[in-house]
Amino acid sequence: MSLTAAPRATGSAAWADALLLSFAQAGYSRAEPGILQPAEPFLDLSGEDIRKSLYLTTDASGEELCLRPDLTIPVARDYLASAQVGQPAGFSYLGPVFRYRGGQPSEFLQAGIESFGRQDRPAADAEMLALALEATSAFGLTEVEIRTGDVALFTALIDALDLYPVWRRRLIKDFNRKISLAQDIERLTLATAPGRNEYEGVLAALAGSDRKAALALVTDLMSIAGTTNVGGRSVSEIADRFLEQSTLKGGALPRDALSTIKRFLAIAGDPDDAIAQLRALADDTKLDLTAAIDAFESRVGFMAARGVETRLTRFSTSFGRGIDYYTGFEFELHAKSNGIEPLVAGGRYDGLLKRLGSPTAIPAVGFSVWVETLANIGKPDANKPASNTPAAKGSVS
Repeated sequence: MSLTAAPRATGSAAWADALLLSFAQAGYSRAEPGILQPAEPFLDLSGEDIRKSLYLTTDASGEELCLRPDLTIPVARDYLASAQVGQPAGFSYLGPVFRYRGGQPSEFLQAGIESFGRQDRPAADAEMLALALEATSAFGLTEVEIRTGDVALFTALIDALDLYPVWRRRLIKDFNRKISLAQDIERLTLATAPGRNEYEGVLAALAGSDRKAALALVTDLMSIAGTTNVGGRSVSEIADRFLEQSTLKGGALPRDALSTIKRFLAIAGDPDDAIAQLRALADDTKLDLTAAIDAFESRVGFMAARGVETRLTRFSTSFGRGIDYYTGFEFELHAKSNGIEPLVAGGRYDGLLKRLGSPTAIPAVGFSVWVETLANIGKPDANKPASNTPAAKGSVS
């Protein structure tokens, strides 16, 4: 599989540089991470779409490396290695990224912003969306579609339902990976199909157990067998798998929980309507979702203050971008004329930096711009610098 360099759209590089200047004027300094990156963070933390598109290699020491498929993780790693770590800091970037895309160029330009350490999360989220709109406007697109969601709302719902940990992990994983969650929930409610499982005795022994008990049982069994792993899986991974299967075998997701999740996932529309529906759901089910809904409402207020016509914004509780490390606000900007692939996309990822080695969680939010796609679709005004381009207002649906 060979890399194919992307043909630069006429003027796209120049307009990208102007866009980067506008980001700098907004207070985001230039970051230039290395093109060759450790592969492990992308394999462990990214969504399936990125994992399956990596270009991998191994150095002389045996370390697995990759050409960067995205710039969020590289910028985050550089921030963690800097003297600014733990302090509010914002970075912009412009450079090539590399992904296998099935017939499309494997190398393409990406610009964007990453913001770390800001505690005013709703305001920071709104700033990202406003700057993303400025990016599309800089390329001559004044009619874009804004699609938004919030992983934190779904996580708050699942936590409030107080489900078994296995259900929590599975539902949140499926949400983040863009599986049709409603169909998945239906499938999970079915009891295990009849027929003897070769591990039925182990599953029966684990029924109702917690993770500590499951780990102890599997450790003992594997010690007796004289092995420490099976098929590359560790004892803890095997214990988690057995515990998951025993929970699934034990019966259906509680009917009231299933009904609540389905009602939640059906909420969509403009943000104000969604907020009203979410508060009604919380009242009817007596679930404490106040903090997550309040944060959502605060963000909408900051969006309006930034000039975004929120009533024209599309919000859906089931919206997800398929990136495993997102923890909150997510958004995509699409061209009305061609809404299949996003032009700009981003979101909040408060847990990523801790998973990359930070001793504590650090708030983080950002977005990426697909420069050449924007240049091909948009019609930039050569006499109008990107830094003076206002955010698109009243142009979303």
